[in-house]
Order: sequence, then C-alpha cells, then structure tokens
Amino acid sequence: MRLAGGMVYAHRFALIQREGDKVVERERVSAPQMEAALARLPGDLAAEGAAQWAGLQASHAPLQLPVRDGAARTIRLDQPQVMGILNMTPDSFSDGGKFLDDPAEARNHAAAMLEAGAAIIDVGGESTRPGAPAVWEGDELKRVLPLVEGLAAMGAAISIDTRRVGVMEAALRAGAQIINDVSALRHDPRALEFVAARSEPVILMHAPGKQGGDGGDLHDCAHYAHPALDVFDWLRDRRDAAIAAGIARQRIILDPGIGFGKSLAHNLAVMNALPLYHALGQPILLGASRKRFVGALANEAPAHKRLGGSITVALHGMNAGVQLLRVHDVAETVQARDVWRGLRDGALSDFSDLP
Repeated sequence: MRLAGGMVYAHRFALIQREGDKVVERERVSAPQMEAALARLPGDLAAEGAAQWAGLQASHAPLQLPVRDGAARTIRLDQPQVMGILNMTPDSFSDGGKFLDDPAEARNHAAAMLEAGAAIIDVGGESTRPGAPAVWEGDELKRVLPLVEGLAAMGAAISIDTRRVGVMEAALRAGAQIINDVSALRHDPRALEFVAARSEPVILMHAPGKQGGDGGDLHDCAHYAHPALDVFDWLRDRRDAAIAAGIARQRIILDPGIGFGKSLAHNLAVMNALPLYHALGQPILLGASRKRFVGALANEAPAHKRLGGSITVALHGMNAGVQLLRVHDVAETVQARDVWRGLRDGALSDFSDLP
C-alpha cells in the first residue's frame, strides 16, 4: 500500500486497541486483511478504524497558499519538501542569535536557503527551548516583521512560527502564508477563531505543556503511558478541535513535536512510530533538526555539530512518508532528499520491464 500518497510503501500493520492507558489488544494484519479485521472491532471503533485506515492511504493535495502580487503558489506533498528555519531570537540554541544581531545576514541566509531548494522559510521570534523566558508580543513583532517583508519581496513561501494572534495577523499582512503554532492554537484564546476566518494552512504541533495566561511552558506536564500512542491521540483531539472551530481539514498539518516535553526514550518512540501519524489523515511535518536527542545519541555533540545526525533523522522521516522536513541545514537536506528520491524512483522502475 502506498503510504499517504507518497513514495513509501507499507505492507504490514498493527491494529491496536486501548482502554485508557492500557493496550487491550494488538493484531498484525496485511493490507488485504484489514477490511475484515476492522469489521470485527466493537461499536464505534470500527468506524474510527476505517477512518484511520483511509487516512493512511489518503493522497494529499498540494498546499494552496494565498495569492500574493497576483501569483498563486502551491507546494506539492507527493514528495518530501524542505522548510528552512530562520530564528530571529537572541538565544537560539542553534545559531546563538547571530541573525537577530545582523538583519542583513539573516536576509542573506534566507536567500541562500531558497537558492538551495527550500520550499518554505519558517520565521520565528520566540525561543521555545526548555526554560526560555516568555517574549513580549511587541518584541516578537520587531524581530520577525522586517524579515517577513524582505522574504515576501523575494517571492518566498513563508511560515510564521508564533503562538500569538497579533503576530500571526501582522505577519500575514506582511506576506507570510502559513501559520506554524507550537501550541496547536491553545496559547492565545483568539487563535482558533482567527485561523478559522483565514485561508492559510496551519501547523498544529504536539507539546504537553499548559498554554495561555502568562506564557505557559511547552515542555511541562509530560506524562506518557505509551508516548507514540499518546501523541497520536493528542494530535487527533487538536485536529478535531480545529475542524469544530471551522478550520477546513485540508488546511491542517500536524507535527508530533520532537523534543517538546519528551525524553530521549519518548523521542525515539515517536520517531520510530512516524508512519502511524498518517492515520490521522493530515500531512505530517517533522522538526528534529539539531535537536538535543540527536546530540544525546552522538557523544553529546553540540548543536552546531549535529549535521550528520540531523540528516539521518531527516532520511528516517522520508522513509516514514513525512511530507515536510523543518531543518537548519537546507542545502545538505535537499541533496539528501534528491538522492533519496532518485533511489526510490530507481527501486520502482528497475524491474518494471521483466515478464
């Protein structure tokens, strides 16, 4: 079976039932057996199972970005696309704040990422590392708006990485076309209504911490019975809350939130279950570039020396059918993606002429 309309195929599946935190049944089935296996499920589980099975197989239409300067922009999701990270913060764990200190360098870096093949540039003005202090909305706006305006002038597809409606609104006016909210529209009480009234795609990320009020810590309240399954259920609930608020389903992208409120073991569990999240029926974004768990697996390598590990997790995401890869090292990841795609194309065509 072709997984989520992409370039990855799967042939064995685990059908898992939970009651609360307890797994009560687990059955391995092949694709031809799935219909019969789902029919044996009790009550509403059969309908939910059928919806998840359909989600695993669903092909995703290209992202339709709002028209800018009379030109429409689409981003295809039938192969992995690369999103370049541009942190306009003084305490970024990866770049140490150099782009905030030098706006010209930030623009040059963005241009280099676009030239290297980034489909999207993700601009953020608030650090989300553990223990980072809350940022005043006015400071966040000062950090991101000049760069968003500059990127829009370059013709870039831009996502704005923020939890605040005021920043979303200003960035969209300045030329951003995608909303990337690490709180999954929980932090700002106006967020669901605001996004529902717009037409831009929105990324909802898993983070266990409570949101709202004086900021909220994205990494708090991290209690998991089964990390991969708990993240799945959480993302399903946020997807459903967004749809109930009036956000069109085809606009929703989901991110399992690698590194947010997760230990090394939790991150590995989620990474190794990435294909599972296609059952939610939405495009999946993977943001694991230079994360702490990469360093933990590589002799505590510092953030700026995690390129090899970051490419490894990006390839792992590609092999899981992930549609969007949020990365620091765009040129290297695009090259890895292109070689990966060539290998996939070759694997599908090598024996096509045999009787």
